[in-house]
Amino acid sequence: MKLQFLFSFLFLFSFGNTQNVRDYIKEYKALAIDEMHRYNIPASITLAQGILESGSGSSKLAREANNHFGIKCHVNWTGGKSYHDDDLKQECFRKYNSVFDSFRDHSLFLSGRKRYSFLFDLRKTDYKSWAKGLQKAGYATNKTYAKSLINLIKEYDLSQYDKKRIKKQDVNQFVDYQSKIYEKNYTKYILAETGQFYDDIAEEYGLWLWELLRYNESEFDRLLKTGEKVYLQPKRRQGIKNTHVVLEGETMYSISQMYGIKLKHLYKKNRMIFGTEPYIGQKLNLIKKIKFN
Repeated sequence: MKLQFLFSFLFLFSFGNTQNVRDYIKEYKALAIDEMHRYNIPASITLAQGILESGSGSSKLAREANNHFGIKCHVNWTGGKSYHDDDLKQECFRKYNSVFDSFRDHSLFLSGRKRYSFLFDLRKTDYKSWAKGLQKAGYATNKTYAKSLINLIKEYDLSQYDKKRIKKQDVNQFVDYQSKIYEKNYTKYILAETGQFYDDIAEEYGLWLWELLRYNESEFDRLLKTGEKVYLQPKRRQGIKNTHVVLEGETMYSISQMYGIKLKHLYKKNRMIFGTEPYIGQKLNLIKKIKFN
């Protein structure tokens, strides 16, 4: 995220930057507050990172890819991609359909990774510890990253938003239902929010609960994990890549959800007994049935 930081640093100290920063805060403060109440990330931190990483929304990555937080693709990213020079030349950055998606993915990115988990033991009003923690966890390579965040929060009084709530209609301007729907293997899905059950999603998207359970091969309604994929259509008989190497903690079900493949077909393609689990390092076929020599 070095490129974004350097751009933002120069931008913030250029002539006439203050109004741009204030305009950014005015436009996105409601979204940051809403994300805070959903994912427990201080709104001040989200806003400060957005200002710093995107040059208050004016960076090339923000304008062309709606990426306001400099988040790179990483291994499991299956969405749009945009390539820019950063620590290395032409590195892969995530590309979003909307700014809303960028803010939501930022929340999921921090709340879903172990190296940031210690931050969620902090109070939402302790923005200084959050800023220092982000730098310690390696969010950015710049050694003054935490100091820059803290200075922004102080200068623009962003900590006031860590104590506020907003009305739903203030966030609706950002939320297009289509922007919340993704597609994997030609199958539409959404990412579950904190505290949601299948029944909540079924009601929101006009589906019967039994339909949603069938699409996701689940026998009963349950509390979903934050960021968990929930398919809104039946999954497919095969994947869009040839193989998958099993990592620690993965199951046949989690892999079927990852690639949008019906569980029974994943078992059949790999000639495995239904209900058994793969071993770490096992190569699973996602398109063709495995051949025995």
